[in-house]
Amino acid sequence: MSHLLRFIRHFLLAIQFFTRIPVDGRLAQWVGYSPAMLRASAAHFPAVGVIVGALVASLTAALLHAVPGIFAPMVAAVMGTAWSVWMTGAFHEDGLADVADGLGGSYDRGRALTIMKDSRVGAFGAIAVALALLAKVALLAVIGSVGAVWMCAAIMGAHVVSRTWPLLLIRLLPHVGDADGSKSKPLADQITLPSLAVALAWCGGALVLTLQVQAALQPDARLPLAWGSGLLGSALAFWRAHALFARRLQGFTGDCLGTTQQVCELAFYLGLALGLGAAAHA
Repeated sequence: MSHLLRFIRHFLLAIQFFTRIPVDGRLAQWVGYSPAMLRASAAHFPAVGVIVGALVASLTAALLHAVPGIFAPMVAAVMGTAWSVWMTGAFHEDGLADVADGLGGSYDRGRALTIMKDSRVGAFGAIAVALALLAKVALLAVIGSVGAVWMCAAIMGAHVVSRTWPLLLIRLLPHVGDADGSKSKPLADQITLPSLAVALAWCGGALVLTLQVQAALQPDARLPLAWGSGLLGSALAFWRAHALFARRLQGFTGDCLGTTQQVCELAFYLGLALGLGAAAHA
């Protein structure tokens, strides 16, 4: 298999595994599957963010254009968030719920891991997901009140960046989940440096392109501070998530990867919103 065909197959496998975007029938047969391929597809996780972010941003832009009144950003934030949850099958939100239940339900490492494997959602998990969705909608609406371009760019940036940080978690911590039953087990092996380089290239390229498009559509002196704050917020969220998993679990599970994506996405929106606020008062 040529390097290009292998690259495309790994990319499509990442789309198939982490979204509901159809990769089925003959296309799925051509892509194929093996644990090794899924492990290699980790390099394309940020590319999944590019696809999901672009689709959500497109819907958001259409709604901001079509819906009248001051509440248009709120409507767009709600519908865009709902669509992103549907497209990903609530995969990451499910991880957040499991981690909240496990770490909130017990301080004992073994007991916490057992709770995280339970498919039922407890009080901690339900509250965590509800608050995460509310915070996401509220922050996007705030950013949308500044401008449609800002909101769409923030969605693109957050979806790409938040799917890059979990790869560092794989690189830095051991897998501690159920080796036989975990969907993330093929990802348990430490991600290779070449795969990490591909992921960073996806992330860096998408961010540069997003910034260039935003600057072309709506030049704004606040852009460096706001985007810098968003990236810093996301980095701080990853740092705290890594520290928490290392201390409480001595490693990561698939649920930890989903949780990291969620908190880093939220932190990006919060940081960007705070950066916009700081620039306005400067």
